[in-house]
Amino acid sequence: QVQLVESGGGLVQAGDSVGLSCAASGRTSRYIMAWFRQAPGKEREFVAAISWAGGRTVYADSVKARFTISRDNAKNTVYLQMNGLKTEDTAVYYCATDSLISFGSRLTRPNEYDYWGQGTQVTVSS
Repeated sequence: QVQLVESGGGLVQAGDSVGLSCAASGRTSRYIMAWFRQAPGKEREFVAAISWAGGRTVYADSVKARFTISRDNAKNTVYLQMNGLKTEDTAVYYCATDSLISFGSRLTRPNEYDYWGQGTQVTVSS
């Protein structure tokens, strides 16, 4: 059984940086790990994903060049470093994984992931 626990986030100002962590328990070291976010009144959207070895990453266009996803398999932890935050980045951020997900069209679809963390709030004020 896989469990994911996010931490980090909080209230920051536009232009600030913040880092999120997602600690995983269970056999996730061979799984793609992803971050999603959900703003009030909006659907959950893909943010970034990383391969099990960390050599391949994919980002949503809205966060490319500002956010960096990384992972430390020895610590069973995936990170999301967010720089140059904008008010539109305000959302609950979730990490997710699934044993069957791959780098294809399904990667960015929330309903393709079986395992989710509880989420952590990031609020960016102007």
